[in-house]
Amino acid sequence: MQRVAVVGSGPSGIYAAQALVAHPLLPGVRVHVLDRLPCPYGLVRYGVAPDHEKIKSLQQSLRAVLEHERVTFVGNVPVGGDGVSPEQLGGLYQAVVYCVGAATDRPLGIPGEELPGSHSATDFVSWYSAHPDAAAGRFALQARSVVVIGIGNVAVDVARILARGADELRPTDVPEPALGALAGSRVREIHMAGRRGPSQARFTTKELRELGALPGARITVDPAELVLDPAYAGTAPGSPALPAMVRRNLDVLRGWAADASADGRTPARTIGLRFYLRPVALLERRGRVAGVRFARTAPDSTGGVRDTGTFEEIDAQLVLRAVGYRGMPLPGLPFDPVRGTVPHLAGRVLRGAVPSPGQYVAGWIKRGPTGVIGSNRSCAKETVASLAEDAPLLAGRPAAPDPVAALRACGLRPVEWDGWLSIERAEAALGRSLGRGPVKIPDWPGLMDAARGDSLA
Repeated sequence: MQRVAVVGSGPSGIYAAQALVAHPLLPGVRVHVLDRLPCPYGLVRYGVAPDHEKIKSLQQSLRAVLEHERVTFVGNVPVGGDGVSPEQLGGLYQAVVYCVGAATDRPLGIPGEELPGSHSATDFVSWYSAHPDAAAGRFALQARSVVVIGIGNVAVDVARILARGADELRPTDVPEPALGALAGSRVREIHMAGRRGPSQARFTTKELRELGALPGARITVDPAELVLDPAYAGTAPGSPALPAMVRRNLDVLRGWAADASADGRTPARTIGLRFYLRPVALLERRGRVAGVRFARTAPDSTGGVRDTGTFEEIDAQLVLRAVGYRGMPLPGLPFDPVRGTVPHLAGRVLRGAVPSPGQYVAGWIKRGPTGVIGSNRSCAKETVASLAEDAPLLAGRPAAPDPVAALRACGLRPVEWDGWLSIERAEAALGRSLGRGPVKIPDWPGLMDAARGDSLA
């Protein structure tokens, strides 16, 4: 084996590169980590909340992989569409591992979802994370009431950023346009709503407790919604033991429900956690979203929920949907539209039931949007083990002596590691000019200028 391409420079792609150069059956293999963006790290750069500095520091360990002598970062290389096709990549590399993640959000599929003022949480996260595909002025935050549909960690992140003051986020790398919008925010009420009960919520206890630590924010929980949950009491004879995280979550919620009076001061913002509410329509007023109509649900006898026949409406001028990510088909690869993944066998791409020579998958496009960042390491190792088993067959496939030159010949403008370092310097210089730490460049022209050295640096 001489050359392998990894498509995607998020954690799954970088862990795949790490496993490739460390595998004993692949001595001397050289790995190119390709990405559509000129910047590496995927959701660690563009999905982790800016105030989660510990998680964002993972970039340092990912960086060490990209600086390995047999690993090369090659950004600004789109695969599919107007970019290079999987077929072309197959002619440049002996094997290609696709780690393209889950690039879009799951829709609600309800009336009014496309109204102005209704957005996916993915779009909101991209906006405050300075993703170059996000419009800088997209969120003016003139709404007084916001509904976040979903009860997972993304929903908690979105609610926390909305409730934070701009001064708290100034030390982070939030881009200036987003920081300005947050400084002028009129948001006073944030409602998080999920169709199931608190024991079935997907947020972690750490994320949940961070909401309670926000200065100037009050958390409200309806005790009546908590007691609906069969697991809430946790003492029913014969009931199974609750997972530790669920038990801790319920303890946090129980404390908030008991502390409804708070300290008598008027908070700057309130965050209400609501359960057993299934969205059925977004309401409209003057051509914009004006609220959400929910069907009230209740636990059924199978661990799910049933509609009760009653409804509730919550006023909102901004609605953010945080109900999960979904993979997108990549032209030239098979795709399972039900699972939102590429069919595979231990990471080998399957066409029908037959492995496709030299094509592999890892990460969310392989298993769906599940697990934590660390889950990608074992997922990548399984895929690389399959590739290593296939190495004797793959060694006879052609590989370009200089794939990056071949990509340029296709009309692309690859950004290599020196270009990324130039972007880092430009973001540090931008931050200094604003009296802040490094600040992300939020647009394509700015990133590409920085990659060429045409910047404040």
